[in-house]
Amino acid sequence: MPGSSGEGARQRKFSSDKIRLIRSIDLLVIDEISMVRADLLDGVDDVLRRYKDPYQPFGGAQLLMIGDLHQLPPVVKDEEWDLLRPYYSTPYFFSSRALQQTQPVVIELTHIFRQSDSAFIELLNKVRNNRLDADVLDTLNSRYIPDFQPDDGEGYITLSTHNATAHAINARKLADTTGTVQRFRAAITGDFPIHAYPTDEVLELKPGAQVMFVKNDTSAGKRFFNGKIGRITHIQSDTITVRCPGDEESIAVARTDWENIKFTLNERTKEVTEEVIGTFTQFPLRLAWAITIHKSQGLTFERVILDAQAAFAHGQVYVALSRCKSFEGIVLWSRIGQSAVRTDLTVQDFSAAAQKNAPDEAHLQQSKAAFQESLILELFRFDELDKRMKLLQRALLEHEKSLHPAAWQQFSALSSQTTEIFSTAARFQPQLQAYFRQGGLPEANAELQLRLRKAAAWFAEKLGADLLPPARDIRIVSDNKEVRKTAAEALENVQKEIYVRHACLAAALNGFSAQAYLRMKADAALDFQAERSKAVAAAAEGPQDIQHPALFAALKKWRADTAELHDVELYAVLPTQTLLDIARFLPATMAALKAIKGIGKGKSRQFGAELIALVQGYCTSNNLAIAAPDLPGAEEKPPKPDTKVLSYDLYKSGKTIDEIAAERGFVRSTIEGHLAHFVGLGELSIFDLMSAETVAKIEQFFLGHPGALSAEARAHFGEAYSYGEIKMVMSWMAAERGEQGGRSTDTQTSPAQ
Repeated sequence: MPGSSGEGARQRKFSSDKIRLIRSIDLLVIDEISMVRADLLDGVDDVLRRYKDPYQPFGGAQLLMIGDLHQLPPVVKDEEWDLLRPYYSTPYFFSSRALQQTQPVVIELTHIFRQSDSAFIELLNKVRNNRLDADVLDTLNSRYIPDFQPDDGEGYITLSTHNATAHAINARKLADTTGTVQRFRAAITGDFPIHAYPTDEVLELKPGAQVMFVKNDTSAGKRFFNGKIGRITHIQSDTITVRCPGDEESIAVARTDWENIKFTLNERTKEVTEEVIGTFTQFPLRLAWAITIHKSQGLTFERVILDAQAAFAHGQVYVALSRCKSFEGIVLWSRIGQSAVRTDLTVQDFSAAAQKNAPDEAHLQQSKAAFQESLILELFRFDELDKRMKLLQRALLEHEKSLHPAAWQQFSALSSQTTEIFSTAARFQPQLQAYFRQGGLPEANAELQLRLRKAAAWFAEKLGADLLPPARDIRIVSDNKEVRKTAAEALENVQKEIYVRHACLAAALNGFSAQAYLRMKADAALDFQAERSKAVAAAAEGPQDIQHPALFAALKKWRADTAELHDVELYAVLPTQTLLDIARFLPATMAALKAIKGIGKGKSRQFGAELIALVQGYCTSNNLAIAAPDLPGAEEKPPKPDTKVLSYDLYKSGKTIDEIAAERGFVRSTIEGHLAHFVGLGELSIFDLMSAETVAKIEQFFLGHPGALSAEARAHFGEAYSYGEIKMVMSWMAAERGEQGGRSTDTQTSPAQ
């Protein structure tokens, strides 16, 4: 029901593979759209919004719908429509709330392929549009032949409005045919649901039975097609021979396979691939003295018998009549009256509006330009990141007492980096609008493309150097599962937005393309999920800047083992904050341990000896002196060391960049950024960190491209070098020129300047 998306999320549980598949969709094609109900289309919208973009109709995917509204309508029971009526003006797809938020371009296809007789085509169009006058009815009823009984070889098929009627006709005709019934059971392997069976699981056939092919012949001969009528002349165990009216030769029919396809996503190419999960093997035939109008949709017949008086749904008479290739091939069992042809007025109104507003070439080009413009504005608009940052901020503040304070400190540092980005993006939007007013397709505007490349380079560097690393480093640590889940989801949304936006900006360094942008947006969302699994594992290690992460990890393992032994929750043993304080202050005596918040008399008596042993063992193995530490509550606490200094000290102690990153829980480029600071100060030699050849290559690029940004350098080298390595060379070059701090990018202008 509209407004119950939360309930829909609980009803539609998708596997991770299906979710990745949904996220990869750029274009969704829906055939036979006349039969799709409005609430079903809104359900599609709900799923796509949930797993793609929640703020755009259909998650930002493009939608292509194909169908004839004058044919079969959506099926909606009276009790269902009673529930849906308050929300929808009609049950048709065009009443979908999601679709009404868009501006669809409606194109009417007018060429008719099934019929060639212009008089018959005109007659069908009048039936289709409910323009029946006396002449039309007289013409139609000229095909009324009471008690018509065709010869067995003429190949007539009766189009029925109900399954029961069609089944009864086929059963009676088969019984009237001489001979013994022979039964053929389908071979079914794997997963092939009953509702998808293309024909009967057990075919009951006789020589002389009228049958219809239910599949196209894929061989070179193309001997039959779906809907072709014939009569069985001979039956063997592995072959059924069918003779069709007008054919010179009989058709030897063998069993054929239908496949149940599962669509999956190729993780490497990000393309949708097919996997066969089940097969249905049977003769591609079914009894065909009668078939329902519903099942005849899309089929073509030479000769049909129709009882139009039984029509109960809009479009049924039109569908039945239009299945036949010629007017002469139609026989009516009952006369067609004015009431038998039912056309929904809402469909007529929709079709009339579509004809009135049919797009011309200029309209299509305008729509294409508008679409490209919307994507460009989206690429350089950071409203979504701002919104997700505010949601994360609220989650951290609301649960401040339950979260480790490092998360708020890290978030504040990240938030401060967004100010310049947001303000620059806001000033850049009017400039883009000015370019759009020049007209034409943005992709073909050379001046705009140059501007976009420069803007993409500036924003990509800002996100890659200033937002991505600190966003990755934020850790959500809490003993409260609900708090941890809420804050972690808000953080994930921020991280994903930064990651995807950075990837899309990097893809635009060589110019903007709508196709490339959409592809990268989908691919980056999938890549983020893969990287996130690594980040989740790192987050379990605790917040950044733990002075003794190895001890903290040992304490967490001890807590987990103790909780399992006593069959209690982790926090019932010791809160995470207490473990962090132990790892920070190294209490190696009982008195020092009792001074830690969360360790009272009971906990010290129960776990004190084990905790002190862990601390003492850690101090001994790491050659740390066991001294009286500054404990919580002391009048003066040592200031928190600069994170860059910690990395610098570890490097000077002989550790490699990768070892420092692993010990501190950072990515390698973050440590490189820390060390770049000291390269700029002249306290580290860049040639101890990088080869002279690499330094020379990167230096040569910047000498040849004055004012270039790190993102442009990365793109130039095919991302062979990290942001951290490029930053070190830029800091070294700035220091060589005598610039304080070693950051030449600080003087670069933003896209809005």
